[in-house]
Amino acid sequence: MSRLAKHITPDQLLFYCRPGFEHDASAEVAAYVDQLGWQGNAEFTPQGGYVRLVVDDERPANELHRELDFKRLVFARQSLVALPPLKLSRDDRLSPIVEQIVASGWSFDAIWHETPDTNEGKALAGLIKALTRPLESTLRKRDALRRKAGGRRLHLFWTDGDRVQLGMSFPGNRSELPGGIRRLRSPQAAPSRSTLKLEEAWHEFVPRDEWDARLAEGMQAADLGAAPGGWTWQLVQRGMHVFAIDNGPMERSLMASGMVDHLREDGFVWEPPYRLDWLVCDIVDKPARVTAMVQRWLTRRWCREAVFNLKLPMRRRWEEVQRCLNGLETALLEAGVRSELHCRHLYHDREEVTVHVRLLD
Repeated sequence: MSRLAKHITPDQLLFYCRPGFEHDASAEVAAYVDQLGWQGNAEFTPQGGYVRLVVDDERPANELHRELDFKRLVFARQSLVALPPLKLSRDDRLSPIVEQIVASGWSFDAIWHETPDTNEGKALAGLIKALTRPLESTLRKRDALRRKAGGRRLHLFWTDGDRVQLGMSFPGNRSELPGGIRRLRSPQAAPSRSTLKLEEAWHEFVPRDEWDARLAEGMQAADLGAAPGGWTWQLVQRGMHVFAIDNGPMERSLMASGMVDHLREDGFVWEPPYRLDWLVCDIVDKPARVTAMVQRWLTRRWCREAVFNLKLPMRRRWEEVQRCLNGLETALLEAGVRSELHCRHLYHDREEVTVHVRLLD
């Protein structure tokens, strides 16, 4: 331990995000940290794919991590307690990593090597593969890597071949996906690749053991802005009958299923004939206008659950998302509608976020 103090206390949080959204993730994290009464400075490199929050407080960063609920975050793909970044010698990358882990006192039952979601990050795969087994063997000997350690996971976040930051994640307050990314295979039969956005939303917001009850055959749904049918296809695959609302044409094979009523109407003004199980919407329009439309559906209880996308402006994206979500939550409360609301910048989203609302009565 010649290069390190005998003990290291984590003083940082590390968040992964989509490259290009560092400013939005930083603004969001800063807002929540301020609400919780903590002090910290956010650092990021544009297009880097991550945000580092250096905690400027006498309390250890892991206390802030426990208070900062990962499920509340929109733009963060992963949330970690982190140690200071390491600059490694290419002659000996392992020793500084092992020394820092031992000095931290951390123990864990799994190790994940991760990189930013960039081409440069992907190029590190060979190096990571070569280091994985020697590192695991050494950490087992030092009793840091154990069979049972409460589900704690060590993350090695490689930003270059000689730069790595060590982080720790905890069950119940993290993503369980490598890099925080859910990669799905695009179905060949689907009319468009946008179908993956709805499939990912279901994985994200609906527990898998509840799919048979909440995404059940025979349910009724509406797809606003449906053409050519990417989201409608997902609903039909679950055995739902769909009102597809769009002035544009729908995929012929989808219409041949007999499960779709295509209505050439304006999705912003169409009203369902009765209460539906699901509303889904991927209309390209201003976020405030889409939110107002969905708000009307929810406050009038025209559906039981809704998934909709908000297309983001070029700047101040977090602020716009916050305005929309706060306004929707306030409207539901004032209408006496009990609900659960979550929002996430999903992997298959681009310049948009996905919102899920479930009515509880």
